[in-house]
Amino acid sequence: MRIRTAIGVVAVLALAVTVGAVVFVHQLGRHLNLRLPRQDCEVAAGGGTPVSLDPDQMANAATVAAVGISAGVPERGIVVALATALQESKLHNLEAGDRDSVGLFQQRPSQGWGTPDQIADPRYSAGRFYTALRKIRGWDSMRVTDAAQAVQLSAHPEAYEKWVDESTAVTEAMLGTATGAVACALADKPDQRGPAAADALATDLRADWGDRIAPVADANLPGLSVPAADVRAGWRYAHWLVAHAKVGGVKRLRYDDREWTAEAGTWSKLPSGRPDRSAVLAEVYGDT
Repeated sequence: MRIRTAIGVVAVLALAVTVGAVVFVHQLGRHLNLRLPRQDCEVAAGGGTPVSLDPDQMANAATVAAVGISAGVPERGIVVALATALQESKLHNLEAGDRDSVGLFQQRPSQGWGTPDQIADPRYSAGRFYTALRKIRGWDSMRVTDAAQAVQLSAHPEAYEKWVDESTAVTEAMLGTATGAVACALADKPDQRGPAAADALATDLRADWGDRIAPVADANLPGLSVPAADVRAGWRYAHWLVAHAKVGGVKRLRYDDREWTAEAGTWSKLPSGRPDRSAVLAEVYGDT
């Protein structure tokens, strides 16, 4: 009996020490303004609670929004699309789902949405969703959940409404009406580096935003420069690049009077304080 009691006391003391150590580390980090390693994104727009997404979700959200903006879809249509994808897949490009459902919107090949390979492409699936949505008479005056349901024909027609706040915040950020609104902290190694990363970023930019986007290699660093016709366009591309930072190997971004880095995961004011709104400058990780 005494042995059991002793073991129990030791276990309780060990647990207390562990909990105390965790609390101490967090408190010390807060006191010294240290950043613990993390791998997430945050969208702060719309005046509400910031939206937290992982890098995969953030990249998919940015692509869905960019495809809609490029096609001239009104802001409300992008909100509907993002709310739909959040409900159907949590913005993850699922290889399979209910029956033969595939992708962000869980579209079904058997119902004419395309082949499994086509639907698995976020750009294709987003485009098909927008096409179907715009065929619904009066969709732009419906509640978000009703517009989404008119396309999806879900067994849970009210489910989309709970994502309205999140999808509205992401839409506002991707439209460029909010500045410095998308921030990702990337603790892991990037998927690509060097010239290959810059080339892939340029290709994906044009695929999402259209051929009118003309990113060019920057002679001063490994990366590219994306011309911006105006401030809203600049922030659209800046937010898109942050959203695709992990897969595209983006290390640092500069636009207007602000800078984002993958290590810090936040936007900060440039020391010079002089804004440059002509282009978004994206630096990728070097080959080594």
